[in-house]
Amino acid sequence: MQLSLLSEMPELEKRVFLDVFAKAYYDKRLRKARLKTIEGQLIPADLKIGCPCRILSQFPEGTIYKLDVRLVLRNGRQPYFLSLNHHKIQRALEFFDHNLQVQQGLKLDLRPKKMVFYERHKRH
Repeated sequence: MQLSLLSEMPELEKRVFLDVFAKAYYDKRLRKARLKTIEGQLIPADLKIGCPCRILSQFPEGTIYKLDVRLVLRNGRQPYFLSLNHHKIQRALEFFDHNLQVQQGLKLDLRPKKMVFYERHKRH
């Protein structure tokens, strides 16, 4: 995503976003847990979020968190978020079942479900 995307997406005009959902993942390059936004929100998916590792190390990769963030724009770099109110970062209750499965180590079926449509027979 480039900074020019901001003019195309007016929802990124604000600087602080409340109740953003983000998923924990392991960044191999940095060798630590990170957060990135998930789909289904008014902000783009896969934007990285800076957050203290001590908070993310409490739960496994794949856990979904709910947090407040601030948009950071630097020239020549991709936009990203920084977490605010570190004491309020929590697992998202809206994704309780998902987080419970992740914490119990159950394998999640992340493939999209196939939908089959049957053609109705015309009566003559």
